[in-house]
Amino acid sequence: MTIHIGVIGTGMIGQDHIRRLTDVVTGAEVVAVTDVDGARAAEVASGIGARALPTGQDVIADPLVDAVVVTSWGPTHAEYVLAAIAAGKYVFCEKPLATTAEDCLRVIEAEQSFGRRLVQVGFMRRYDAGYRAMKEVLDSGGLGHPLMMHCAHRNPTVPEAYHSAMAVQDTAVHEIDTIRWLLGEEIVSAQVIRPRRTANRFEHLVDPQFMLFETASGVRVDLEVFVNCQFGYDIQCETVCESGTVRLPDPADVLVKTAAVQRTGVLQDWKDRFGAAFDREFVEWIASIDDGRLAGPSAWDGYAAAVATDAGTEALETGRVVSVRLKDRPDLYGS
Repeated sequence: MTIHIGVIGTGMIGQDHIRRLTDVVTGAEVVAVTDVDGARAAEVASGIGARALPTGQDVIADPLVDAVVVTSWGPTHAEYVLAAIAAGKYVFCEKPLATTAEDCLRVIEAEQSFGRRLVQVGFMRRYDAGYRAMKEVLDSGGLGHPLMMHCAHRNPTVPEAYHSAMAVQDTAVHEIDTIRWLLGEEIVSAQVIRPRRTANRFEHLVDPQFMLFETASGVRVDLEVFVNCQFGYDIQCETVCESGTVRLPDPADVLVKTAAVQRTGVLQDWKDRFGAAFDREFVEWIASIDDGRLAGPSAWDGYAAAVATDAGTEALETGRVVSVRLKDRPDLYGS
């Protein structure tokens, strides 16, 4: 069966997802698109034989659309996800699920009222081969209980529009979800420490930032967010357990030896680092729709990440350790 997809938002990430749904994923066809830039939506639609519709609500209501992908501006996400639930359609929403925890809860309540999961949130690191291998090791229990986790998220540069709170809201949010998923428990506190600032930044920006999280069982996690590191896009994660450690591998590259130097390359872009993970994410999303049972990151995961990023933003502003307080998890989302 071919699942007909409507895409809301045809910017960079929207076009990238349309490409993978068209060229990589089997069993899916993009049949309708929309964007605030109508000319751009029309151009994208013409390239794949789809229709450009006036609004996101039109895409959701279209009887030819079986499922929806939301890649529009973040503050519009909740509106479109809620409309998709009301229409009884599966919806893949790029992060964030919503820009406030309150709107995330509205989505959770709507999904509960519907009676089954319809929403998947775009936390694509769960589909990366290295992270999956790490989770398999941790879940096996062979290393004992996790005690500490060390993470780093480094970008070569960021644009002037990037502001200090985005370090947790847009950057560290990926690690926040990964921490919860790898360890299988919630984050209970957040703290942000401000090291010496790099000179390679815009004056308004606090960079780097050092974030400290604690989980429900007492695992301590440190995360370096350094978005002007200059040398490349560098993602690191190591979990220290009772009887060993497990570390995320660096992307495979050739080893060059020349002129008394040994070197490997460093990726420069998140799309190169996680391109395969994005592909696998959509392959499995389409398969789960065909199976009638979503298995990817849920609306609850979107909500938990929103609460944790709110705590991290408050910690940056106040310098205090901030508690992360979640509502009780509904049965719909497991234990």
